[in-house]
Amino acid sequence: QVHLVESGGGLVPAGGSLRLSCVSSERTFSAYGMGWFRQAPGKEREFVATINWNGGSTYYADSVKGRFTISRDNVKNTLSLQMNSLKPEDTAVYYCAARRTSVGGRLGSEYDHWGQGTQVTVSS
Repeated sequence: QVHLVESGGGLVPAGGSLRLSCVSSERTFSAYGMGWFRQAPGKEREFVATINWNGGSTYYADSVKGRFTISRDNVKNTLSLQMNSLKPEDTAVYYCAARRTSVGGRLGSEYDHWGQGTQVTVSS
């Protein structure tokens, strides 16, 4: 069982920045495509960003493109999400996810393992 632990969430004013991290227990972390998703209160979970096994391919939701950057460190088994120019509508619980394939994916159903989530709150 792959264990994923997110951290880095918090309360930040609009226009601020946060960096989320997700540490994996899986020693073959580099074999997994990874993604970030988020879920706001009363809304469905939505895709944020995804990255392939070596970081060479990334894809973002239109709502975060140009503001968020996904990256990974396969030596440290860590996935990151740098979030800049945060908006109140970015407020949500953010989840990292892993899928047993080297490519990323935009659908939650494509992922096999999920973290417990970290809360991000952006004040206006």
